Amino acid sequence: MSSTTAEYHDDIIYPNTAAFIFVHLVPIAALWSGVTATSVLLAITLYVVRMFGITAGYHRYFSHRSFRTSRVGQFLLAWLAMSSAQKSVLWWAALHRHHHRHSDTEDDVHSPLHRGFWYSHVGWIFDAKHDQTRLDEVPDLARFPELRFLDRHQLLPAISLAILCFLIDGWPGLLIGFFASTAVLYHGTFFINSLAHVTGTQRYVTGDTSRNNWWLAVITLGEGWHNNHHYYQRSTRQGFRWYEFDPTFYALKVMSWARLVWDLGEPPVEVVRNERRLGAATLERVARQLAERFPSGQFAAQLAQARATFDAHPKVIELRARLAAGQTRAEEAWHELQEHLPHLPHLPSMPELRARALQMYAESPSTDEIVARARQVIAERFSLELFPELRPATA
Repeated sequence: MSSTTAEYHDDIIYPNTAAFIFVHLVPIAALWSGVTATSVLLAITLYVVRMFGITAGYHRYFSHRSFRTSRVGQFLLAWLAMSSAQKSVLWWAALHRHHHRHSDTEDDVHSPLHRGFWYSHVGWIFDAKHDQTRLDEVPDLARFPELRFLDRHQLLPAISLAILCFLIDGWPGLLIGFFASTAVLYHGTFFINSLAHVTGTQRYVTGDTSRNNWWLAVITLGEGWHNNHHYYQRSTRQGFRWYEFDPTFYALKVMSWARLVWDLGEPPVEVVRNERRLGAATLERVARQLAERFPSGQFAAQLAQARATFDAHPKVIELRARLAAGQTRAEEAWHELQEHLPHLPHLPSMPELRARALQMYAESPSTDEIVARARQVIAERFSLELFPELRPATA
């Protein structure tokens, strides 16, 4: 297993892990208390209702502000979401916004690409560096004193619900209705961090591994359309096509008829049809990913063998002087050298790069731009191998 995919276990807060395990083990006590029909119905209902609190509240409202509601509605959404015992809406939204800015990079909060499946699924929650609420990430939310109150008393909604479950059906209501449904709810939510970046299809080029998965959409009330969401985050609706099951959006739509919520975001037609060009940052990231598939290591080895002859070539001497004076760029130097040194390794052609791009990503209106930029990046890397003095100094 490579260093980038090895399971990551650094700096885990084990007391919190014990509490997490406790939630999973408590339902076993139902072997003595018994399981009633009421407790099972309560568990199913609370899974669905609280999943809506997570998807509509934590995610689509607090993290992305993709629709609007009243201040009372905002507080009730926060209370419902936090009854799932997944910490405060301020904490949740702050970490999620950070995830989107750094998706599948080394700075991602929970990328299976860099930390392994189990860390992305649950381990990141117990990492000390993620324990505190990053209020600087959510200044729009932190200005509400009632949300700050909930941030200070993060378990209050969950404890209140647990007491209610006990009052409804005694120990079975608490053990099955609350604890069992909470444990299952954890993993339904966490699958979006882990499996939705591992299995499924990619309709859109996003520069990360987000994927659409229909069965994840079923168990998470529409969150499984993860590639759709990463492509256009401002949409309340995550199932972009009519056949993409998104009950969270359906419920919010019904609520909008009663003016409980409003200004629900939907993806523009050009987004649904994949006709929108990529932003500069995403295009650059994808182009560099494509360029990585054509490493310059073999070229460097060939160059090392012929270094003496190469360094003495008049064109090389001329270009080195021009580069040092800032009169030409590295990728331009590569193209000039190819004219005078035809034995240099082959630079991938545009058709070759395009074929590789279509193996890696869905076709996009920006595919040709991605390919052109990737070829430029490859030429620049090869040139830096030719002229190592151009490489930036490292600390």
